[in-house]
Amino acid sequence: MLRIITGTAKGTHLKVPATGLRPATDLVRGSIFAMLENLTDDWSRVLDIFSGSGAMGIEALSRGADWVDFVDREPRCCAIIKMNLEKTNFSTQSHVYCMSAARALSLLEKEYSVVIMDPPYPDTSIGDVVEQLASSKLVNQDSIVVVTHSSRFSLKPNYGMLTQFKERRHGDSTISIYRKENVA
Repeated sequence: MLRIITGTAKGTHLKVPATGLRPATDLVRGSIFAMLENLTDDWSRVLDIFSGSGAMGIEALSRGADWVDFVDREPRCCAIIKMNLEKTNFSTQSHVYCMSAARALSLLEKEYSVVIMDPPYPDTSIGDVVEQLASSKLVNQDSIVVVTHSSRFSLKPNYGMLTQFKERRHGDSTISIYRKENVA
């Protein structure tokens, strides 16, 4: 059963769609947030792409994020994210966009301090989404971009101005962290 690891909603069990999802394990989510705690103090705006159950973004809210935008293309996932936000009392600090990642990246306009992507592992087009994010106005020099993916699939070290500066593997899961290169 999926639960929130720590923060104000610690221990809350989240609903997960019955089939087709591979939610990040407690170990992987814990590792992501442990790394993020050492990389940023800015939790003002978080973007959770390929949200699924909303566990990543809700974990961020539980740990003190001010606002999280959730993006998932599946209506059943969007409904479950909304239920999980109600259950954890974070509905007023979030918005759920039920659309493809590509469409959301072209419509959203605010910059995000943290972007978390946890796509389906068979989706090898994730690099295209990271490339689109890199060329968008949604990330700046201080933004941190986290992508979880199968260890059998490697992401490139650079997507536009986004450069991978950290990678950690946990079994079949790899966590890749990107930041915009400083342009002198």
